[in-house]
Amino acid sequence: MAEPSGVERGIQSLISARNSLKSSLEKSKSIGLALERTGPRFDEIEQRLPSLEAAVRPIRADREALIAVGGHINRAVGPAAAVLKVFDAVHGLEKSLLSDPKNDLSGYLSVLKRLEEALRFLGENCGLAIQWLEDIVEYLEDHSVADEKYLSSLKKSLRLLREFQEEKAKLDGGLKDAALDKLENEFRRLLQDNSVPLPMASPSSLGEQQPCIAPSQLPVTVIHKLQAILGRLRANNRLEKCVSVYVEVRSSNVRASLQALDLDYLDITVTEFNDVQSIEGYISQWGNHLEFAVKHLFEAEFKLCNEVFERFGSSLWMDCFSKIAAQAGMLAFLQFGKTVTDSKKDPIKLLKLLDIFTSLNKLRADFNRLFGGAACIEIQNFTRDLIKKLIDGGAEIFSELLPQVEIQKQIPPPSDGGVPRLVSFVTDYCNKLIGDKYKSTLTQVLLIHKSWRSERFQENQLMVEVLRIIKMIEQNMDAWMKAYPDQTLSHFFGMNNHYHLYKNLKGTRIGDQLGDSWLKEHDQYKEYYATVFLRDSWGKLPSHLSREGLIIFSGGHATARDLVKKRLKAFNDAFDEMYKKQASWVVPEKDLRDRVCQQIVQAVVPVYRSYMQNYGPLVEKDASSSKYVRYTVVALEKMLSSLYMPKPMRYGSFKGTPPSEKLKNEVDLRRTTSAVV
Repeated sequence: MAEPSGVERGIQSLISARNSLKSSLEKSKSIGLALERTGPRFDEIEQRLPSLEAAVRPIRADREALIAVGGHINRAVGPAAAVLKVFDAVHGLEKSLLSDPKNDLSGYLSVLKRLEEALRFLGENCGLAIQWLEDIVEYLEDHSVADEKYLSSLKKSLRLLREFQEEKAKLDGGLKDAALDKLENEFRRLLQDNSVPLPMASPSSLGEQQPCIAPSQLPVTVIHKLQAILGRLRANNRLEKCVSVYVEVRSSNVRASLQALDLDYLDITVTEFNDVQSIEGYISQWGNHLEFAVKHLFEAEFKLCNEVFERFGSSLWMDCFSKIAAQAGMLAFLQFGKTVTDSKKDPIKLLKLLDIFTSLNKLRADFNRLFGGAACIEIQNFTRDLIKKLIDGGAEIFSELLPQVEIQKQIPPPSDGGVPRLVSFVTDYCNKLIGDKYKSTLTQVLLIHKSWRSERFQENQLMVEVLRIIKMIEQNMDAWMKAYPDQTLSHFFGMNNHYHLYKNLKGTRIGDQLGDSWLKEHDQYKEYYATVFLRDSWGKLPSHLSREGLIIFSGGHATARDLVKKRLKAFNDAFDEMYKKQASWVVPEKDLRDRVCQQIVQAVVPVYRSYMQNYGPLVEKDASSSKYVRYTVVALEKMLSSLYMPKPMRYGSFKGTPPSEKLKNEVDLRRTTSAVV
């Protein structure tokens, strides 16, 4: 074979060079790609070098330091592990404590107690574990066993743990507070579900109910549950809210019990009524309602407060009860009594003040037992002020009765000759003061009032003062009799009033004190004035029907007829005048009125009947007979028998016109247009 030429060899060399170059380029490209992929790994290695250096640093540390650090770590890890274990246990209680305690209250309380114990352990040991961990970090730092960056991270973590540990509320993430909130809600639910208003009797029968201590209004099992809840809340300083809840629920329950009694009148103000008589019915209800509230409602609440809170000291449950009593309306009862004491003074008010004092005095032992503690100081002060107002007001009105009766003397006597309202009111009023209902109470009020002023009170002083009032009435009667310009009316008035005193005081304590001779004297005065009145008025009528000159002779009818006409006319005119005059007069006492009318009929009618029987025919046939025969015997008797009927009495007691504004403003003895009319 022929050898290649030089050209051929040149071309082959170029081809080989080209292939070699191409292969080199491909290898360079592969190496470039490999380098590109390896670059990040170098960066990663570069970043890990410091940590790797720190990791191997202990290998370079002092051998004794490395040996010692192990013991430090072991001592710190034990407490830290225990703390972590308790933390895990706390989180394990979360499900139970976030459930409703209603389903299993005792189990719930047991779990809560475990939580409290765990938190107590954490509170006592977290700080110690953190301190030991801090000691390790300090040791590592002092002996250069660990990297500074690593130590800085540890310090930061421990600092956060220290702050977290100091805020103990965060140890359980608020789990305990949530559980206590649930217990408070369960406490409210138990109270509300079992607090039922006391069944009420009808308001009209309250006064008939026997005073008794009401039974507890909560089942024993409920009370035990409430006490268990309070025990846990007290251990966590959370009693205050439950006490407020208890007061709220139980006071609301008492108010609901009282609603059936219609106590709106307790809110009445002095400006809403004119005098105590306009609210007299309310005052009577007040005594019954107060007794019911104290003996049935507040008694039950007092007992229940003691049962529920007895484990927590008397001061707590007494304070709780005092708030219930105040919020349920006890102060409203006392305020009504004060409103009555602030009203306008008059004699009827004295009786009402005594009624209120009697009601309070009747409940004195209950008040002292229920409201005698330091927690009830507001009720005590209010009651004390009310009693003082009752005693001062009652004593003041009583002391003013005599002078107020005396000044009535200047008032004109009644135009109808009847018994002045003053006389009838005072006799009835004094009988009440000395009667079984008021005597002992008024005596007690006056005795207390005198003792406050360091004055002596005689045992019979009340009767002495009342007798002075009655004798002042006698003096007023004498003055009024003298004030009549018409003597007949004066005698008529004397008859009425002496009989009124006799009848209304006979057989009474006042009458017994005055004596039989005093009573007999007034009865005799009544008889005397009745006799004089009859003689000087109706007793004069028969004289007009004289028979003189009426002996009829033959042919004398005309003369007799004229005499009969003249005498009948005179009788009729005198009768009409007297009847018209006395038609407005009154005799209030029915027995006296019937007797007086009977005496008048006996004095006039028989004479008139006989006269008409004998001489009536002389004029009855006359064309003008109606001018002379005005009344039949029956009509005349009927007219006389119906005299002196009393008019309907106006409302009130008695009223005066005192000579000074001071007296006028202090007491008003009332209540008709005229004090004695």
